Amino acid sequence: MSFSNLGLSEKVLAAVAATGYTNPTPIQEQAIPHVLARKDVLGIAQTGTGKTAAFVLPMLTILEKGRARARMPRTLILEPTRELAAQVKENFDRYGAGQKLNVALLIGGVSFGDQDAKLMRGVDVLIATPGRLLDHTERGGLLLTGVELLVIDEADRMLDMGFIPDIERICKLVPFTRQTLFFTATMPPEIRRITEAFLHNPQKVEVSKPATTAVTVTQSQVPAGREAHEKRELLRRLLREAKDLKNAIIFCNRKREVAIVHKSLQKHGFSVGALHGDMDQPARMAALDQFRKGELPLLVASDVAARGLDIPEVSHVFNFDVPHHPDDYVHRIGRTGRAGRTGTAISIVTPLDQKSMAAIEKLIGQNIPRAEGEFEVHSESAEPGERSREPRGRERSRGGRAKSRRGHEQRGDSRHASDARPAAEARPAREPKPSREPKPAREARHAAEPRHGSRQQANTSHVPSIGRPEPRRPQREADSEPGDHSHLPAFLLRPVRSPAGA
Repeated sequence: MSFSNLGLSEKVLAAVAATGYTNPTPIQEQAIPHVLARKDVLGIAQTGTGKTAAFVLPMLTILEKGRARARMPRTLILEPTRELAAQVKENFDRYGAGQKLNVALLIGGVSFGDQDAKLMRGVDVLIATPGRLLDHTERGGLLLTGVELLVIDEADRMLDMGFIPDIERICKLVPFTRQTLFFTATMPPEIRRITEAFLHNPQKVEVSKPATTAVTVTQSQVPAGREAHEKRELLRRLLREAKDLKNAIIFCNRKREVAIVHKSLQKHGFSVGALHGDMDQPARMAALDQFRKGELPLLVASDVAARGLDIPEVSHVFNFDVPHHPDDYVHRIGRTGRAGRTGTAISIVTPLDQKSMAAIEKLIGQNIPRAEGEFEVHSESAEPGERSREPRGRERSRGGRAKSRRGHEQRGDSRHASDARPAAEARPAREPKPSREPKPAREARHAAEPRHGSRQQANTSHVPSIGRPEPRRPQREADSEPGDHSHLPAFLLRPVRSPAGA
């Protein structure tokens, strides 16, 4: 089937032909007729199957009739990230080049004044992230009562980012008679609840089972040690030894880890960029543009780059960190093997990641092959200028044992050389400690010594001075009193001084 059989307008068909596409993908073939029939659609398909064009093309056909009013958009598209929102706008600019449509982008990192000016001129298509959209509505600069068509894209990513309460608020602000298009790659229970609440008799379009990976992606897992520097060393080996590597995305779980891996690869001569949520919007867009144009063959990113980004020719995906949520694995490796191309996805797995890998294999319904010993790092030294980041408590608790072990290793050669000598010659015997005087006798001896001077001096005469200890005077027979007083406590043996003038 070709695009001409789907009911699209002549202007849209001309724009599609100009881009070189002739046949629709399965999700486009099934969803576009339902959208043009003004029915609600629930689209479930794995990433990279052309979901964006499945709602952009019929929307362009619908919007050819009518005109937008100030501050009242005709259609609304919700995206979880700024990059996805900007990508959808690029699709409208590409396919709607022959139409006079006003398209506005409401995302963070951009001035409110510029966005308000666009809304005042009237908007046919409003593409927004949930947070910035609600900011405009609360300021009173945006009315959603004129929305005819609502699109919720990457709904499962909305759930992961905590946007579901915002989505519910927005759905209550748009008219009840709207048309709703709902697209997702997975169907968690919370997403199912949302679809039941806000879709009216939807047409379900499912071209693949939820949470399945593309057959064009070759998956594997590579074992690694627990230490961070071992994982970085293994990543560099994988990058150098990868076959047919054109460009690659390296995913990390945390923003801090993105910065560390990015700096490490730069230090070892790799041309690499970084992308994570704490970067400002111009820097994020610049890094993404350089990667798309091939100026940077490697991109270290957080999961902000895992959903929906259309970079068709990514040859490899590396999971430096195994994702905590199995669904994220599906989206990460979906960045490669797109549009019928082949791709490679490699996960670096430490002993602590075994539970997460088991959950991933259970979700996708297949075992990920393990590269046994092929790339294992058995003994690595830390990178120059870098130390293994362990908790201080662990270093402190293992410090004595580690020092002892290092000492034995340093003495290893000399010990092997002296195997013929007896053990007594190798290690000199310690002198026995002198036996300690019993406490009752010690107290009696201190009590028998003469006291001179004030009471304070008499009470502290037995305390050693700070510094070099003075030798203890041997007890003389003349100093001792007759009789055995060892059974008496020391305080009873102290002399009693009479008061002055007595």
